[in-house]
Amino acid sequence: MINIKKVETKKELAAFVDFPHKLYEGDKNYVPELHIAQRDILTPGKHPFHNHSVMQLFLAYEGQEIKGRIAAILNNNHNEFKKVNDGFFGFYDLYNNPEVSKKLLNAAKEWLTDKGATKMIGPVNPSTNEAAGLLVEGFDSPAVAMMTYNKPYYLDLLEAEGFVKSIDLLAYDLPTNVVDKRSLQLKEILRKRLADRNITIRNINMKDFKNEVEKILKVYNAAWIENTGFVPMTEEEFRYLAKDLKMVLDKDFALVAEYEGKTIGFALAIPDINQTLIKIKRGRLLPTGIFKLLLGKSKINYVRVLALGVTKEYRKAGIEAFFYSEIIQKAMDKKIKGGEASWILENNEMMNNGLIKMNAKVYKRYRILEKEI
Repeated sequence: MINIKKVETKKELAAFVDFPHKLYEGDKNYVPELHIAQRDILTPGKHPFHNHSVMQLFLAYEGQEIKGRIAAILNNNHNEFKKVNDGFFGFYDLYNNPEVSKKLLNAAKEWLTDKGATKMIGPVNPSTNEAAGLLVEGFDSPAVAMMTYNKPYYLDLLEAEGFVKSIDLLAYDLPTNVVDKRSLQLKEILRKRLADRNITIRNINMKDFKNEVEKILKVYNAAWIENTGFVPMTEEEFRYLAKDLKMVLDKDFALVAEYEGKTIGFALAIPDINQTLIKIKRGRLLPTGIFKLLLGKSKINYVRVLALGVTKEYRKAGIEAFFYSEIIQKAMDKKIKGGEASWILENNEMMNNGLIKMNAKVYKRYRILEKEI
């Protein structure tokens, strides 16, 4: 008998956060999330997402044993921005049991319909501005920093409950030794061409980080506005993310494009911290995890291109190509073996074509699913 229970206590929240550790025990490609980070993102008052939106966590029990979890999410900013009544689900993890899946999804659906939602979309943890998408291809390697991982059977369980594809998110692998060298050779030509148009590219100024973040947020919310599923980030959300990223940031991989001093684009690649997190048991930094994290950072040999955007009026000027060339060149200089560019919407032709021209290959595919409720 499967019973669904709302998460209401700190003990239940801890169990919700820890459940994947047991579920994925023995899976060599599972990377535990940092416990403190997961706890905070799920706790009102800890993460700025809760300043504008609400979520309800559920656990599925068989007797005293947890068999699955889910979050029902009402993203008010999304609904106001898109003029819709969508509901979301996330943090969907469970054993391969159709009854558990049905009951978890029904609990989330009932909570969302009570809030007026007419559609259920996911998985998002808790929005497309954080980890999002169901892994549907590429189960043979761990996820990189801030990307999701799940069992292959999740897709079957969701489709059995009537969920259908909304859109796919692509992850490209680009080893430095297969990069089309012409893209690197054109870098200085691109730099001169941009300079002739009063466009300059520079590294982020870490000593003026607060102001840099403010400028980049404006570009982020302008450059991504036409993308499927995009929701503007609030200043509080962006600063929260930036504060976390600052701990792993390498300024050589943080680039800003300016036109006569005005920020018009940025690119950010981060070290694949998952290469270290995969060794931290149950996501606990104490007592020994913190040492594994600090010592492991210097051994990371892969990066993730997390964000790359240019405001609409300056696209096709060559800024995006320069960003990629500069990041690749710095990766080669630092003896990094390659990087992942993710996630890229499958319908973003300009980004997809640009990556393909550099010899990048799609090696993981993530899916956002939806269902009318």
